Amino acid sequence: MSRDNVARIPAFVEGDVHAVIESPAGSRSKFKWDPALETFTLHKVLPAGMAFPLEFGFIPGTRGGDGDPLDALVLTDEPTFAGCLVRARLLGVMTAEQSTAGEEPVRNDRFLAVSAASRTYEQLRRVQDISPRALADLEQFFVHYNELEGKRFRVLGMLGPEAARSLVEAGQK
Repeated sequence: MSRDNVARIPAFVEGDVHAVIESPAGSRSKFKWDPALETFTLHKVLPAGMAFPLEFGFIPGTRGGDGDPLDALVLTDEPTFAGCLVRARLLGVMTAEQSTAGEEPVRNDRFLAVSAASRTYEQLRRVQDISPRALADLEQFFVHYNELEGKRFRVLGMLGPEAARSLVEAGQK
């Protein structure tokens, strides 16, 4: 995958979004797309006992408040791999602020989606279809994940698919 290829991938496809997976569900390895090297690099390894709860990646052709592409969390039946392009249905968005000590908070939302190819999760249509316990666990993952980097992560709320779509549209470059 080259920088030009990533840049050409549209955020939306026939009502769904594209998500480029950086770190597969269940992985302790945090991979990150490096546009200068045109490859995925190992960014860090999570501590023992901690792993990504869902496929973690980004929506190409977008930019969030932190300057990076919008973050995507995708429910899939099986873990994928770094660089996998997944067509997904937006379920909603976890709106959040992230900050480092002494700095102003920056919006760093997490868009929740389900793979269009999913058999297990095909019935999910909105974030409210996910169990409250699973959503609370997801929030705690990101709070702890950011604490490891000396950052604060504060969830502002959970919004449905229409709000998520509007935020993705607003974040398109």
